[in-house]
Formats: sequence, C-alpha cells, structure tokens
Amino acid sequence: MQDFFLIVFLIFVGQTLGALLGLVKKPSKSFLYYSLAFAGAMMIGISVFELIPEALATAPYHYALIGFLIGILAIIAIDRTLPHINPQLGKKEKPSIKRSVTMLVTGIALHNIPEGLAIGIGYALDPALGLLIAIGIAMQDIPENIATIVPLYALTGKKMKSFAILVGTVLFEVFGFVLGCFLLCDMPPSVLSVALGAAAGIMIYISLDELFPTAKLMENPYKKASTLLVGFVLVALMIMLF
Repeated sequence: MQDFFLIVFLIFVGQTLGALLGLVKKPSKSFLYYSLAFAGAMMIGISVFELIPEALATAPYHYALIGFLIGILAIIAIDRTLPHINPQLGKKEKPSIKRSVTMLVTGIALHNIPEGLAIGIGYALDPALGLLIAIGIAMQDIPENIATIVPLYALTGKKMKSFAILVGTVLFEVFGFVLGCFLLCDMPPSVLSVALGAAAGIMIYISLDELFPTAKLMENPYKKASTLLVGFVLVALMIMLF
C-alpha cells in the first residue's frame, strides 16, 4: 500500500512540477528538447526491458502482440481526435478561444487516462514494476506539461487559471491508475499479458509520435543521441535497483 500512495504522489509531482516550471520561468528550447528526448528514451526502455518481456513471460506471445496492437490503436484514435502537445493551437483557433481551451484540456485529460492505466497495469503485476513505470511517466510529464502550459496560458491569459486547469487533468491519470490496479487484480495470465502489451504500445507510441518529434532529434543529433543513451542506461539501473 505504501507503493500505491508513492505512485499517486509521483503522478502529481510530474504533472504539477512541469506546469509550475512553465509558468514561473519559460525554459530554453534546448532544455525542453533534451528533457523530452530523455523522457522518451526512458519510456521506450521501460517498455522494451520490462513490459514486453513480462508480457511474453506471462502468457503465449500472441497475447502480448494483441495487447501491443490494441494499445497503439487506442492511443492513435485519441491522438487523431483530440490535440495534446500543440503549441500552435492558439494560433489555429483564434475565432473561438473557449473551444480551443476545451479541446486542449480534453485532449490532455484523455491522454492522461492511458498513461495512468499503464502504471496500474504494471502495479497489478508487481508494485515495483508499477513504481518504475510511474517514474518514467513522471519524467515525461514534466517537459510535456511545460510544453502544454505555455499555449494554455496564452489562450486563457491567466496563470492561476491555467495552472488549476492543468492540475485538474491529473485526476484522470490517477483514475486510470486506480482503474488499472483494481480491474486487473487476480486476472488470468492471458489478460495480464494483453494489458502489459497494451501499456508498452501506449508508451512506445507516445515516445515515437510525440516526444521524439517534438524534441527535434535531428538538431544536434550527437548530443540528442547521448541523451537517449543516458535515458536507457538509467532505466537499466532502476530495473537492477528495483
């Protein structure tokens, strides 16, 4: 139970710290890009080194494959329907500021649910795995929310309102976590394998489709490559630690 509350704490820290940093002092683009690349490397590392091997070991491999495809298709459906990291949103939707805010916040909230589910799925199998996933997602939430709070503040024009809105979306990630925990408790191995595969699909898609492109890896490729390497090595060390 201690791990449960620690994970909830990590969810709030990752989300709120990014929002605060984005409002107090806008970080440099280089810091934001490196942070996103580092977070993406961590999420892929957790998926490749932990989630997928656990899924394959829990049940026959086709369950993990089915889950992986389900996770990717689900997050694609959300991503194509609603915006997420989209600094240009305010410029595109000038005629309707209220609609822009609604779309952006709804997109953030719905993206937070599968992230919480990924943590809950790992926790249902092993609390240490859930904690590892929570650390990885918290690391990507920080730069992601820095990138999100800036256009949100541009749309609302009010710092505290923007911060309150963004922090409110944290509850959706907590909901996903709790749902994943209790929905998958005492489930048969085949269901857990599908769930673990889906969590890996979600995390890999977010990294490849959102974090890495936003990080502009082709600018200073050697420095960005070293950032990716640090992220992978850190994941390996955390796996050894846990």
